[in-house]
Amino acid sequence: MTEPGHRPSVVDSIQTTDAYIRGAGRGFLVALYTALRSLKLYPLENAQVQKSLDDLTATVQGILDREQEIELRVTGEFIFVNQTRLRLDLDNYASFSHVLNILRSVGVGLVRAEVGADRREWTTFLSLMLSTASREETANRFFELANRMRDAGLTHVAVEPAVEAEASDDEEERQKEQSKRTYQRSVAVTKEVINSVRMGRTASVKKVKRAVQAIVDQVLSDETSLIGLTTLRDYDDYTFTHSVNVCIFSVALGRKIGLGKLQLYDLGMAALFHDVGKSRVPLEVLNKDGSLTEEEWRIMQAHPWLGVLTLFGLRGYGEIPYRSMIGAYEHHMKVDLTGYPKSIRPRMVSIFSRIIAVADGFDAATSRRAYQTVPIQPDAVLKEMWENPKRGYDPALVKAFINLIGIYPVGTMVILDTYELALVASANPNLEMVHRPMVRIISDPAGSISYPGYVADLAEQDGSGTYLRSIIKVTNPDKYGVRVADYFV
Repeated sequence: MTEPGHRPSVVDSIQTTDAYIRGAGRGFLVALYTALRSLKLYPLENAQVQKSLDDLTATVQGILDREQEIELRVTGEFIFVNQTRLRLDLDNYASFSHVLNILRSVGVGLVRAEVGADRREWTTFLSLMLSTASREETANRFFELANRMRDAGLTHVAVEPAVEAEASDDEEERQKEQSKRTYQRSVAVTKEVINSVRMGRTASVKKVKRAVQAIVDQVLSDETSLIGLTTLRDYDDYTFTHSVNVCIFSVALGRKIGLGKLQLYDLGMAALFHDVGKSRVPLEVLNKDGSLTEEEWRIMQAHPWLGVLTLFGLRGYGEIPYRSMIGAYEHHMKVDLTGYPKSIRPRMVSIFSRIIAVADGFDAATSRRAYQTVPIQPDAVLKEMWENPKRGYDPALVKAFINLIGIYPVGTMVILDTYELALVASANPNLEMVHRPMVRIISDPAGSISYPGYVADLAEQDGSGTYLRSIIKVTNPDKYGVRVADYFV
């Protein structure tokens, strides 16, 4: 019981929301299971079918009235409702397993319903799903279901494919396309949120959660493709692509050091929101070409605590993990607390903030901005982060980051001893060969640029044990008129 005069905290709000969803989510799962079973066993006009559909509609409406949206996500052996994992007990084992198996059989990883999802839409959706699941095994059941839902005019119930359902004969191309969609959606959501905050409008936390979940799922599924897209670093949309890049690097680094999937979701939220305070910094200061005055620098240094205020003010703030707010506040503090904001008393900078600081520092230094028209080469940035303690990064995390992306990060242009030009495509998974990454050869020895080039392994040797190719030096792609992102998008 809440004590008189006690004001609920953000943590209280999160716990209350999770407790509600755990109960309501289990009710939704049971109602969904009952409706699916009834529709499979009896004709639509059967009284038991009609009651099960009434119960499902009422259950969903109750959640929509409070949450505005209901999202059922399947991840491995787990089911999440509105980002809260449902616990598997003996009394819900049958419903849990049945729903899980049907969703898997049609390749659905997520079902989302919005306000307006009525009894007709649920009846149509469940009927289509059962019909699709009963067909002979095909490789494109999900796309068949999605097309039939579109043809039936379902506007308030939507589905997304399971990550596993993306597999095909051309797996690499599929993964690249999925990575592009994930990246583009994440940038669009970030742009919407930042602009909404800047204009004083309400921003959707749920959209951000979905974007972060997609990034985490994609990093776990195909880390290389998504990291390759960080080479975009769009000059015109720097604020938004930077936030997404930091999210991707942070999640990948978090995975590298052994964080669990739920921790990665929270870390991703923290990373995507790390610079949200800049939405309150005047654009003339944020985008200034030259050096900042002392007053302008004071305004810029306020963005961490402005970020915390912004996160508290967002609609549905109870759904934003407390650690996301800490990340926004601490990511410029430095491990020795010599950064900003200045700490009044001794503290330990959180692991999330230290991870975000490394990702933020790397992406910012390697990007073109208003006051940094010539980005620093990635290998030089890593060297500075590792060797200069005044930068204030956690050395263990910098080392893990270098192991993650290699001495020559993805997108680095190199000149080989064969006089060919190449772009680093991925780090060598063998840490003893970290200086010999996978590269995409994009020119002949005479310097004629080709597209898309071809991938080569710099660890490859001939019969005598001599390496076929080695890196001579790093070079600037602008010198050759090469747009690095073209080779990764």
